[in-house]
Amino acid sequence: MDLTIVVPVRNEEQIVGTTLEAIERNVTTPHRTIVVNDHCTDRTVAVVEEISQKYPNIELVHNTKEPGFANALVTGFENVRTELVVPLMGDMCDDPCTIDEMVKEMARGYDVVCASRYIRGGGKEGGPKIQSMFSRFVGLTIHSLVGIATRDVSNAFKLYRKGVIDSIVLQGRSVETSMELALKAHFSGYRMSEVPTTWRGRTKGRSKIRLLKIAPGYFRWYVWAIMHKLKGSRRAAE
Repeated sequence: MDLTIVVPVRNEEQIVGTTLEAIERNVTTPHRTIVVNDHCTDRTVAVVEEISQKYPNIELVHNTKEPGFANALVTGFENVRTELVVPLMGDMCDDPCTIDEMVKEMARGYDVVCASRYIRGGGKEGGPKIQSMFSRFVGLTIHSLVGIATRDVSNAFKLYRKGVIDSIVLQGRSVETSMELALKAHFSGYRMSEVPTTWRGRTKGRSKIRLLKIAPGYFRWYVWAIMHKLKGSRRAAE
């Protein structure tokens, strides 16, 4: 199964080269890597152009929509031509070594495979503790309340069949889009599984994620999922 890895980046000149090198060293599944320039103002584009000379399967595309993770992600998805697609952050927090395991799990008949930090074998190293507590709470409670087959729904690091993405209309405007996509896939009846991964806090550059800014978006989809579950339960009882 051929694969596209979508890497949204915004001002990651210090780390994007390391990320792309790590992908090429560790992912054995035949793949194409799409780097999405999300209105970068530093040397990120130049770094990607340089490394693409070494690796012809790396392609740079530009987010011509409004700046932001959601639009960068959608831009990447619009350029996917393979059966499988996985977003991976450009800051080396996601572990590229997990991708081959996700593809193996997908081959068992799943439509979505989530890389999970909150199951046996997974973990988080570094990063703000409050964000870790928040993502763990969201993941474990949504798993229990709505029955989604992952304990890490907020993690953007998920492998999808392209048909799943094409069937879902996304409304989110920031990083909560990843949670929205997984929840809508779940309620649409797509088959989902998860494999362990280890997330590591960035060692270079500065994070663009601020909990107070992103929390309302996650809360929106958290409530949406619970209400959607309750409506389904009421219909089943009638």
